[in-house]
Amino acid sequence: MAKAKDFKANGRIWIDGKEGAFLGYGRVELLEKIHELGSIRQAAQAMKMSYRQAWEFVKQMNEQTENPLVLMNVGGKGGGQTQLTEAGLRAIETFKSFNTAFQKFLDSYSKQLSF
Repeated sequence: MAKAKDFKANGRIWIDGKEGAFLGYGRVELLEKIHELGSIRQAAQAMKMSYRQAWEFVKQMNEQTENPLVLMNVGGKGGGQTQLTEAGLRAIETFKSFNTAFQKFLDSYSKQLSF
């Protein structure tokens, strides 16, 4: 029979808005890649995601907030550029902070598990 120390509570978080999915692990990673690479297309490629899906995620996130998380400057000489706004950077940090607290809760609760 397994002892309590053999069990660990596990879970993942995501944040939903009124229109559905807003922020989760994948979307935070996408925001980080956009910040690093300056391009939705390059971020999508780095994540092995279609450009269309990455663009849809950005659009969904931007539409659910008062201030956009990502600014897109399309086309022009040398191509467009994409960058995270201050709101986008705060969203990443807020999610990571929330996730850290959630993981600590799971670790603490795991100590109470017994079956």
